[in-house]
Parts: sequence; structure tokens; C-alpha cells
Amino acid sequence: MDNLKTLGFTEYEAKIYLETLSAAGVPKTAYEISKMSGVPRSNTYSALEVLTKKGAVLPVTESPTCYIAANPRDMLDSLAAQTTKTCNRVATDLERIAPRVENQYVWILRGQESIDAEIEKLLASARQSIWIKASDVVLRRYATALKKAAKKKNMHVMIVLFGKDTSEFEFSKNCQVYIHENDGTRMGRADNLFTIVVDFNEMIAVNSGQEYTGARTRSQTIVTMAAALIRHDYYMAEIFQKFGDQITAEFGRYLAKLRLKAYTPDQAESFRENTGYTSGQE
Repeated sequence: MDNLKTLGFTEYEAKIYLETLSAAGVPKTAYEISKMSGVPRSNTYSALEVLTKKGAVLPVTESPTCYIAANPRDMLDSLAAQTTKTCNRVATDLERIAPRVENQYVWILRGQESIDAEIEKLLASARQSIWIKASDVVLRRYATALKKAAKKKNMHVMIVLFGKDTSEFEFSKNCQVYIHENDGTRMGRADNLFTIVVDFNEMIAVNSGQEYTGARTRSQTIVTMAAALIRHDYYMAEIFQKFGDQITAEFGRYLAKLRLKAYTPDQAESFRENTGYTSGQE
């Protein structure tokens, strides 16, 4: 009942649809439906008229008119299509009167389900490039949407991965995956982070720690900063491939001499937990 009401059914319409559905395909008159559902007869006629327009019930006989419930999946698919069409029409109408909104805003995202939907929507909107920095554990949640986007014509995908296996995310010849610092060990609190930049125009950053929160923006200042973060991690991955031993000798494993000077106490603690690093390992 509550879910049907959320979809725009009145209480009487929801009751009538459920009772008609429970009749297992046996046609019922408005009088019978009224008795089964407990909806007053005058309200039953008007509700059946609305439900017929929605495609939720189907009149199958005349004199008297009898009704059966439409297949739930077919009815909801039709309702979804009608709603999408209406939303697109209303959006077009509203955009004609809406003042121009600048892109400097940052939208706060909360909850895994809504954030996942936003990320998949962003991936679907990509036309030229997708840049991502994430752990393999987090990235797997979006693998299907990413694979579909990566196979678009002329799409370039670059991923900086906290993980060990690049092949898992190499979905096309234009999909380049780099192991973070040529090691892939999660450090600081980076294993909870997900950063994606699409077409150098829009980005989402997510922290999937104890609270699932994120931010989405088209602000060019922030988008440029996020792209620079991923770009420099790509630089580091290439540099580590060529000079890794020299870098480790100079700065310690996992760049510990540099990181521990710059980390907050919480980040330093997480770094040691994730890497097993202890003093004296330089």
C-alpha cells in the first residue's frame, strides 16, 4: 500500500488494485470490487476510471463491465515510461523559466544507494574521458557501468588503482589502469575513497567509511583539482615503474619518510595498519 501510494496511487486506488490482483485473473464488476476492497461504490467507479487510464486494471467485458488487474511488472514498466516522459517534458518547460545557474555549487551526497545511482548516471553521461582513483574493492561496485562506458567510441579511461590486478578493469584498448605507486597497497584512508572525473567537466568524490558520503560538482576549480590529483598519481605510477628502487632507498617503503611528516595522527595510524610499516624500515 505504502509503495503504491509513493508511486501516485490514492489509498482507494491502491486498495482496488491489490484486491483486483488477488482475484487471480477472474474478472470482477465494480460492485464486486467495491465489496472486496471496502471502498464505497461511488469512489470505486472513479478509482477504476483512473486505474484504467494508468493501465493498472483492464476492462475485459461489457454489460456489465468487468475488470482484471494488469500484470504488475508490465504495469510498473508502463508507469515508469510515462513518468520519465512527463519528467522530461516538465524539465524542458521549467528550464525555459529557470534562471541560469552557475556551476560553482557542490552537491552533498548521502547514502550508498543514492551515491551509487549518481556515479552510474555520471558514467553513463561520459562522452570523451573517465578518470578514476579508487581501490579495487570500491571500484567493483561500478564495474558493469564502467565497462559499458569504456566501450563507447573514442572513450579514454584512466584508472589509478589501489589493488594488485589491473586486468580486472581493462575493459577496452583505451582503458589504462595503473597500480598506485607500482605497489597498490592501500594507505592512509585512501582505501575508502573514490574519485571520478568525467570529460574534465564534472566529478564525484566519495568516502565510503563509517558514513557513506560524497560530493558532486561541475565547479571547474574543483574538477581541475580532482583531475590534477589523478594525473599526478599517474605520473607517480610511471616514475615508480622506472625508478622505484631508488625512490624507496631515498624515502623509505611507501614513501614513509614523506608521508609520516605530512599525515594527521589518524592518517598515520591507518597508514601503519594498512602497510604494516614500523619505524626502522627506511
